[in-house]
Amino acid sequence: MAVLFNEKTCIFEFKVNELTDSSRALAQIKEKKYHEQYTGREIYLVGIEFSKEGRNITRFEWEKI
Repeated sequence: MAVLFNEKTCIFEFKVNELTDSSRALAQIKEKKYHEQYTGREIYLVGIEFSKEGRNITRFEWEKI
């Protein structure tokens, strides 16, 4: 999900831990280069992971690039 606000862009990736054994959410944003189309803006990458069983956030990471 991408949210554009003024000159800022926040790119979110959501993952359910039990449904994937691949890389972390934040890493996926970087690997798939979701942010490249927003160059020239202030960009924030946000990775949020959930537990299907616990129904809660298990990991939250963010980074400004």
